Amino acid sequence: MRVEDLGTMRYREAWALQERAHAEVVAGGEERLLLVEHPPVITFGRRPGVERNVVAPPEALERRGVEVVPSDRGGDVTFHGPGQLVVYPIIRLNDHRLSVGGYVRALERSVIEALRELGASARKDDCAVGVWTEDPPGSGTLAKICAIGVRVRRGVTLHGLALNVTTDLTFFDLIIPCGLVGRAVTSLQKLLGPRVPEMTAVKRALTESLASGLSGIVAPVASAT
Repeated sequence: MRVEDLGTMRYREAWALQERAHAEVVAGGEERLLLVEHPPVITFGRRPGVERNVVAPPEALERRGVEVVPSDRGGDVTFHGPGQLVVYPIIRLNDHRLSVGGYVRALERSVIEALRELGASARKDDCAVGVWTEDPPGSGTLAKICAIGVRVRRGVTLHGLALNVTTDLTFFDLIIPCGLVGRAVTSLQKLLGPRVPEMTAVKRALTESLASGLSGIVAPVASAT
């Protein structure tokens, strides 16, 4: 499994790269983990009517430089932007003995383990896909720190997860994140303050955790420049 760090890349460009990688993996090529940060973009999944959860008017989105892109992933509405680590695993589920549900749970567990290594406690929520943490810590109030939305086509995965590291959380005011009314969003920076790790450390921790969680062997992160 090869890890490719794409740096910062527009959503549509990364999506096209995913599609090329997907075709190669379907044909028996090397599996991938694509790491990327996106310029500000709101995306929504295939579920009918989810675009209504973009609550900001077009002029407000334009003022903040936010693109809106319909996606073919599962899930609802989410935001991607600077300071958020997005990971797109392109893997053959049968090779990892995973069902679609098992794959999503493996992603959740991998994020939880990576966050533990980085000094933040997190958990699953039986009522909602993704990874959640108490914010403020010890309050009992859960906020989402990592969104998950995937697609599986011809047995090979697309899309993946988005972990808020130093993300500007005010962008989430433009949407109802994941369509969950009244559920907050948080970030590692909000939880840890000055102890927030560098993005390179987050990439390393999450890549290693995904390697373990997906029962594969992942090579060192390579730049795609």
